[in-house]
Amino acid sequence: MIKSLFVAATAMGMAAAPALAGPYVNVEANSGFVGSDYQGTVTDFHVGYEGDLGESAGYYVQMGPSLVTPDDGDADTVFSGKTGIGVDLSEKLSVYGEVSFATGANGADNGYGTKAGVTYSF
Repeated sequence: MIKSLFVAATAMGMAAAPALAGPYVNVEANSGFVGSDYQGTVTDFHVGYEGDLGESAGYYVQMGPSLVTPDDGDADTVFSGKTGIGVDLSEKLSVYGEVSFATGANGADNGYGTKAGVTYSF
């Protein structure tokens, strides 16, 4: 159950890059559901940093504790983080990618996730 919660939280994204350059704090809650059945919530308490990579790209990295609160079990605190990059290919087209991790809650295996996408602005 807790492993599926990590998979759900990772798949749901766990946050895009913040809007301002430099250091930041990101507190974020990701809840998971199977159908209408609530599975639990992972709340990240991350400290991060973002910056530019030239004129058309940027990066971020953040990490810190995450509170895992499954619906049918005891809460646990784990360590998690993520890093990502975004690149503007043109004024209207950009690509992004992210890699994330979380240590296993209550003795479960560590969790890892990836995210990639393309954004087109009208």
